[in-house]
Amino acid sequence: MFDVREKPKMVERAYLVGVALQKETESESTSLLDELEELVTTLEIGIVDRKVVRIREPQARYLLGSGKVEDIIEAARAVKADCLVLDAELTPAQQRNWEAASGMCVIDRQEVILDIFSMRARTREAVLQVELARAEHSLPRLKNAWTHLSRQRGGGGVTQRGEGEAQIELDARMVRQRIAKLKRELALVVRHRETQRKQRRKVPVPTAAIVGYTTPEKSTLLNALTGADVLSEDKLFATLDPTTRQLKLPNGQKLLLTDTVGFVRRLPHQLVDAFKATLEEAVLADFLVHVVDISNPEFESHMDTTLDVLKELGADEKRIITVFNKVDRCMEPPLRKEVDKRNQPVPVSAVTGEGLPSLMEEFEQQLLDRLTTMRLLIPFARYDLISLLHEQGHIKEERAGDEGVFLVANVPERLRSGFEQFRECE
Repeated sequence: MFDVREKPKMVERAYLVGVALQKETESESTSLLDELEELVTTLEIGIVDRKVVRIREPQARYLLGSGKVEDIIEAARAVKADCLVLDAELTPAQQRNWEAASGMCVIDRQEVILDIFSMRARTREAVLQVELARAEHSLPRLKNAWTHLSRQRGGGGVTQRGEGEAQIELDARMVRQRIAKLKRELALVVRHRETQRKQRRKVPVPTAAIVGYTTPEKSTLLNALTGADVLSEDKLFATLDPTTRQLKLPNGQKLLLTDTVGFVRRLPHQLVDAFKATLEEAVLADFLVHVVDISNPEFESHMDTTLDVLKELGADEKRIITVFNKVDRCMEPPLRKEVDKRNQPVPVSAVTGEGLPSLMEEFEQQLLDRLTTMRLLIPFARYDLISLLHEQGHIKEERAGDEGVFLVANVPERLRSGFEQFRECE
């Protein structure tokens, strides 16, 4: 059966083509092409050259005009490229037309991201989601895999099919069957995960999810806050699987902090489901921590991309703490002023530690509705309750008396009912 995964393995020298509409600025076009270059490099494909092409409106046959297509093919051949990578989403027909005209492998941004997802997926659900997205992507492209058999076809009647046509139908049936099976397996995984989630809810712990553009900033922040050693490799989609670490806040409350996969601009809509496996924590979290690399000239565009993807995932209504990271690299007045102008963002440096105490205070503020300050008198015989508060709450004051231990403590809302009988009159 034809598998689009074979394409990246067959090519070594890629020629990149950025497709920019007239309304896009030159800096935006260059930034998007830089991102495509990083995506392709992640697949360990060499970049031999690149070009940005401006269009007034998309064309049906190639997306670009035929004259520009000829120029690109000629330029790619001149540098001995064996693959064209377009920073756009090609229809199956457009992809076939490009390959027929160039005689080389042609892939689009969607296929590049699919291959990266396939390399990075680790959990069962992420693997299934990516495989499903790949199968749905490849189904309308099967005809392209069998064009080398076109001369073996028979006459023009529908019953007089050649080998290529028959093979396409067989492969299409196999892909459709595979899609149906993947959907059934995913349904089972989702039900199993829902059961696990119900178990976690019995002893709920506050959760926050770190979201943001595809940079190592999120993992670096998680490491700085929790002392973890999460991979913060400077690669797009270094991992698709969420990493959760426990953080103890200054008031003693515990918080589960999860690092999620990063986002990119022009993320194909078909891949949003593949994101859901790793971004479920963002949808379920009590609040989100949106990390922005303030030293990047495109930071505002990156922020918009993150918020757009969150909206697609249904997580845009969550409470969000915006974190401007790398303020240590932004000593120039314009960028510093930009940080100071915004009231909500918390300026930090995950590397130097600047601003992290203020960020922890923001976390506490987000969880105030989960804590109740109580004055308690705990009998000596119930020292287990004092241990519980040390473990899951925060004891602000503690002293022994004749009848027991007097406490002033921040008690998690879920434990409040168990302490009401020991509450002192205030």
